[in-house]
Amino acid sequence: MSFDVHAFRAKEYPWAERGEAVYFDHAATGPLPQRARDLMVSYGLKRAEPFRLTMDDFFPVFARGRANAAALVNAQPRNIALMSNTSHGVNLAARALPYGPGDVVLSVHGEFPANVYPWMIAARRRGAEHRLLPLIDNWPDEAGLMHAIETDPRIKVVALSWVSFWSGYRFDIAAIGAACKARGIYFVVDAIQGLGPLTLDLAKTHVDILACGTQKWLLSPWGSGFAYVRDELLAELEPEEVGWTAQAGSGDFGAFLDYDPAWHDDARRFEVITLDYVNFNAMAESLGMFLEVGPALIEARVRALADRAVEFADAHPEIALVTPRDPAHRAGVLSFRTVDVPAASQRLLAAKVTHTVREGCVRLSPHFYNTVEEMDLALELLAR
Repeated sequence: MSFDVHAFRAKEYPWAERGEAVYFDHAATGPLPQRARDLMVSYGLKRAEPFRLTMDDFFPVFARGRANAAALVNAQPRNIALMSNTSHGVNLAARALPYGPGDVVLSVHGEFPANVYPWMIAARRRGAEHRLLPLIDNWPDEAGLMHAIETDPRIKVVALSWVSFWSGYRFDIAAIGAACKARGIYFVVDAIQGLGPLTLDLAKTHVDILACGTQKWLLSPWGSGFAYVRDELLAELEPEEVGWTAQAGSGDFGAFLDYDPAWHDDARRFEVITLDYVNFNAMAESLGMFLEVGPALIEARVRALADRAVEFADAHPEIALVTPRDPAHRAGVLSFRTVDVPAASQRLLAAKVTHTVREGCVRLSPHFYNTVEEMDLALELLAR
């Protein structure tokens, strides 16, 4: 499939095409495409004057969000629960999965706090152990992780970020998921730094619960996201945090006082409604854009930009690329240690290249609508 990046930018990111900024900070906050911005304005105006709203402006919005999220990961809408952020989805897993005294929740150092604190607290309250494996030269010890999964019978849950927020290291979640499945270990994935620059097929990759905020690489508003819950768990897990639409009978607005304790038989049991219709409408629109452009094409474009960064680092030994060179172990997060990180950051800012400094590294996170020329500019500024 051909892709005219300049035509796309002119339509969805006109500020980028005009050269107002080079935006390489998708690992922090993704800019909204024009189609999502327009929808937020039109829907927001109706929200301001709610007599203009119809029934089609309410629950069908959420249904569209679930459907587009499901399509993005090759799942079914029944497996998708709308969440306000990644943390909410991680808390769902940490609080609903069955584990207790003597069990181990296994993860690694270097995780983002959203995938640490919920497990730390839940494990302590249940008498379980929350274990973090040490890093080896900035990267997770994936071989050590697999060895622990294969040999330690106490491990009950493995909780990982698919892609590291600071180093850009990417786990082989297909292999880890298969190892967990073989041993009856629950596998929980924080996908916020991976989904978007990478494709994911949950029909082929074993994950029990996946949490993903959409405000970064999925180019959606703050306060929007989703969780995936594997089919077999939908009948087993009960929500620890309960909303008013979690019950199967909640759709009958004429019988609110018929308190029915039966949960939905799908992931809606985990949703705490009412969510922000404006933001979730825009999320559905942004996810629809990903499906329209094509997740495989998006992954290929991000990889090409990352490949260019790897080649540049190889030609400039004074720049240490913290992110793995192996494309199987990286996504869109590119982390560099330069001779003088603050000075490099200032050069980027002066040239209107939006980026972030994390853990002593300059972090560039380009997306599919960025150009080769923008990538080359940022890399040259790093090396000066």
